Amino acid sequence: MKQLKNYELRIMNCRRNKIIFIFPFVFFLWFLACFSETISSTELINSAKQYDGKEIGYKGEVIGDVMVRGKFAWVNTNDSKNAIGIWLPQALAKEISYTGSYKEKGDIVEAKGIFNRACIEHGGDLDIHASTLQIIQKGEKVEEIISPHKIKVAIAFLIICLTLTVIYFIRLGYGNRS
Repeated sequence: MKQLKNYELRIMNCRRNKIIFIFPFVFFLWFLACFSETISSTELINSAKQYDGKEIGYKGEVIGDVMVRGKFAWVNTNDSKNAIGIWLPQALAKEISYTGSYKEKGDIVEAKGIFNRACIEHGGDLDIHASTLQIIQKGEKVEEIISPHKIKVAIAFLIICLTLTVIYFIRLGYGNRS
């Protein structure tokens, strides 16, 4: 009987130890899930008062040029709805490899920092002063392929335009110089 009680006590201690170890792990995962959520540009613009002065996360494609200003840099990011300017330390901006343009798809980045509805430091612009920047996906060169059909249509239009130009000049009399 005494052995049975010792066995039950060991099982209870084992369960309690599991709970003690599992609880902090679950809490940590919950903490990460809550604070790693990013906010869309539309949400930031429509609810600017709500987020003003708060630390937020924003994810988007880097577009345009990285504009270095002393020890800091401006980076414009687009989340396919709107573009938002991010002000960050130059050291963080150096991590960016590709900026979106017609020839390149920009790096997808996630910035965390203070959202400003009307930044006093930057002339009242809506921006994010980032403290961290993480590259989620590297950008790449975009190879533009022009379909043969489009080339044929463009050549046909060129021939039509040249023909009309020649007819126009003939009618004006530039063809008959006597």
